[in-house]
Amino acid sequence: MPTHYAGTAKEKLALDTFIKLTRAANTVDASLAQRGALEKLTPSQFGTLETLYHLGPLCAGEIGQKLLKSGGNMTMVIDNLEKQGWVRRERNPEDRRQVPIHLTESGQALIEAVLPEQVAAIVEVFDVLDPAEQQQLGDLLRKLGQGNAG
Repeated sequence: MPTHYAGTAKEKLALDTFIKLTRAANTVDASLAQRGALEKLTPSQFGTLETLYHLGPLCAGEIGQKLLKSGGNMTMVIDNLEKQGWVRRERNPEDRRQVPIHLTESGQALIEAVLPEQVAAIVEVFDVLDPAEQQQLGDLLRKLGQGNAG
């Protein structure tokens, strides 16, 4: 549904485009959730485990920057992952302000089991676009993001 805002043509176009972007992102998220590849993980927990799996130990703030999540949100996500035994905090002995988050063996096993299923689900969701369209969409989204990075 397009905007009902009675603004200029430029405002209406921007609002309509924003609505389409938001709806598409929400639809993709819902479709991925329905596929159940993440099992018992939230998207933020999955993102945290995946980040640690690919980049190694990082502090909570660094993970938050990668996932575009607030510090408070990351603390809660990491607390919950730690309760499940999937990550552990280790204070840096050389700089006690630094508390890197590490994957545990069970956290690594979990992400190694879940990641291929999530990748397959994402590929399936994006199959509505041909490769050239996926590339074009990626390029446009990068341009939008970089043009508004603070």
